[in-house]
Parts: sequence; C-alpha cells; structure tokens
Amino acid sequence: MLSFMQNNTSENENARQDFLKLGTLAVAATACGSAMCSCGKNKSEDSGKMVKLLSPEGEIVEVDESYLREPADIPCVDEKDARHGIPNRKFVMVVDLARCKNARKCKEACNKNHHTGHQKEYLKVLKMQDNPVSSPYWQPTMCFHCDDPPCVKVCPVDATFKRDDGLVLIDNDRCIGCRVCMAACPYSQRVFNWGEPETWDESISSCSSPEIGGVNAKKGTVEKCDFCPDQVRQGEMPHCVTACPNGVFYFGDENEDAVSNGEETLKLSELLTTRAGYRALEELGTKPRVYYLPPVNRLFPFEDMKSDNPEENTVN
Repeated sequence: MLSFMQNNTSENENARQDFLKLGTLAVAATACGSAMCSCGKNKSEDSGKMVKLLSPEGEIVEVDESYLREPADIPCVDEKDARHGIPNRKFVMVVDLARCKNARKCKEACNKNHHTGHQKEYLKVLKMQDNPVSSPYWQPTMCFHCDDPPCVKVCPVDATFKRDDGLVLIDNDRCIGCRVCMAACPYSQRVFNWGEPETWDESISSCSSPEIGGVNAKKGTVEKCDFCPDQVRQGEMPHCVTACPNGVFYFGDENEDAVSNGEETLKLSELLTTRAGYRALEELGTKPRVYYLPPVNRLFPFEDMKSDNPEENTVN
C-alpha cells in the first residue's frame, strides 16, 4: 500500500503536525533549489548558525543551518520499468467539484514541478455551467489516463503508451511531433512544444525518463498531465493533490479500493456510489481513470475570477 493510503494513526498525525510547524522552512529551502528542510531534526541539535533563504513569496527568511541538507537525487527508472509501471497498482483520481473554489494552487504546483508555463499548462480549471439557469462551478481538468485511450492507438512510433498501473505517459525521446495524438484525444488535454522548453535543472536529476515530468521535454514534441509518476513510485501523491488547500483531489489505488486527499482516506467504491461519481463523456467508451463528484452542497459560493488563460474564462 502506498504510504499516503495507510490508515490514520497517532504517530502519523504527530509527524504531520511536526511537518506543518516547519513548513515555512521547508518551502523556503526548496525554493532555493540547493537545499531542503530536514524536518526530523531535534531542536536541541540547532547549530546556532543562521542561513538566509528566499521564500516563494519573495521574503527573506532565516533558517538554522542544521535544518538544511543536500536534496536527494530522484531515482532513475529504466525504460522497461517506466513503460511497464508500478506492479499490482491501478491508479485513479476523484475530483470533488463541491470543494473547488478556483484557488489555482493545483495549477501552480503542476506548472512549477513540470517546468511549464501558461502557454502549455497540463491542468486547467474551467468555468462550467450545465444550463442557462443553473449556477456555474469550477472544474479542474487534466489528462484522464483512459483505459481505452485513442491517443495510444494512433501514435505511429509508440511514444504514447498505456502502463499496467493505469497511467498514460509520453516518451519525448520517441515523439516525432506529428500531433496525431492531439487530434485523437476527445478531451483536448495535450499540449505541443512550439518553442524550446525550460531548461531542466540537472542538479535535481540527470535521469532522462518518461516518469520525470519536464526532464526530457523537447521542442516539437507533445506533453500532458502524467499524474507525477516519479512521486507515485516513491509512495507520494501527485503535486496537484498535495497543493490543493481544500481537498478537491483524491488519489489512490483502485485495486485497494481506497483514495486519499491527504487529510482523509475513503473507500473508492462507496465514494463514487454515494456521491454519484461520473466520468467525462463516458459514452465515448474511453474509460477515463478520473471521476468527478457533482458540485452539490458546495463548500464555497461561486466567485468569478479571470485567468491568464482565456480558455478558462469561457463557460463550457
């Protein structure tokens, strides 16, 4: 079982509280790209030597040097394992539309960790309205990792592939930029690299693998949401899940019949049954691995917000 699927225990809760106390330090250190917080340290071990770091908000914060360590290298997975996936897993995502207030933290985390920009976002938060008299709502939309994906069928070079664990990935070393997969996707959830992508920081990892988002991006190739397989392989959740402040995204293993948003772990089958879960355009037979829960009994009133992406401001 993935680490985030384990049942709540007092030990896990204490660890979570300790992490939250040191959250500011961790964020600041991660932003620097050269070090990160070692949250397991005891305060009695403080060195007394303070180091200044720049936080994502642009503020200068001071951190005791004892809390810093070199970032761990991302494990490099060979092509065979990357294309096969994680054994005995069947990953699934559930999006609770009643919880979404368009905070956009999911987008920010996705863009940052996949080295994308506004011109090629993997995740969009669309303004939706079911009929002229109903209230609009916000709908996070990404690749649905279909079990019968049209994109995989049409790729002439096997660059797009379906893994045994449910994920659909793209190998940009094989992609020839024909864009046939983009035409085949009924959800329009793929983007094309018209220009040179952002340079990958080799200090993080020198590994080139479809599992590490952004590492092998190339001009003239296709990209999309990948469910952060490098995170998942290490027992962590995708970045959109952990970044969302309102618990909109639930991620888990269909084989275990369990999904979690980081705060609570629920039985997948019961959640979909009791909350009337559905999938986008199910009549097409693509069998998406992303389910939506209707925007009923919303946590927040709808507030219209303009986006940098004009597509997201349009009622669908």
